[in-house]
Amino acid sequence: MKEIILLGAGGHAAVILDILKAQIANGEKIKIKGLLDDSNKKEWMGYPVLGSTLEVNDFNEENTYFIIAIGSNEIRYKLSEKYSHLKFFTAIHPSAIIGSQVNIGVGTVVMPNAVINANSQIGEHVIINTGVIVEHDNLIGDYVHLSPNATLCGTVRVKPLTHIGAGTTVIQGKTIGMQSMIGAGATVITDIPDQVVAVGTPAKVIKQY
Repeated sequence: MKEIILLGAGGHAAVILDILKAQIANGEKIKIKGLLDDSNKKEWMGYPVLGSTLEVNDFNEENTYFIIAIGSNEIRYKLSEKYSHLKFFTAIHPSAIIGSQVNIGVGTVVMPNAVINANSQIGEHVIINTGVIVEHDNLIGDYVHLSPNATLCGTVRVKPLTHIGAGTTVIQGKTIGMQSMIGAGATVITDIPDQVVAVGTPAKVIKQY
């Protein structure tokens, strides 16, 4: 049986714990071992905080798998690079709909009522949040965060480390650049470059990093 430890003990971790509990109730042979967090918490959502993230190697056992339960794309990237020797677990809520020929990378979290349709490729340590729709033939890069109710139409490409805001719609065939941020409720009808903030309907770039 796989034992799961979460790195982080905040709101995002709380949702992941619920996903894992739903997977267990659905018959998946996993066990929640606890969490590691750089705070003074002793427990979170009824599960023990076993220590800090700096102690992660003390828990790296044969049957132990980890999830980086932190919403920041950049922090997930840094921790996954630092602890690349760990085994990471992919958490998918049973209510999510996963189409044919979909590949989902390790460490990714798919939340309740998300839809990922046929031939889409999802990278590692991605957050597919509640109610997200990823249509057919999407390519979602590593460390992307798709916020609740975002809709990506067919053949959209989202490059690594990008954050798509809640309720955003991206029309078919568009590319959103690396490490960019799309504001909540935006409508993306043109390609968006790397390292920018874009907001509005239609989405327009208002800032470059």
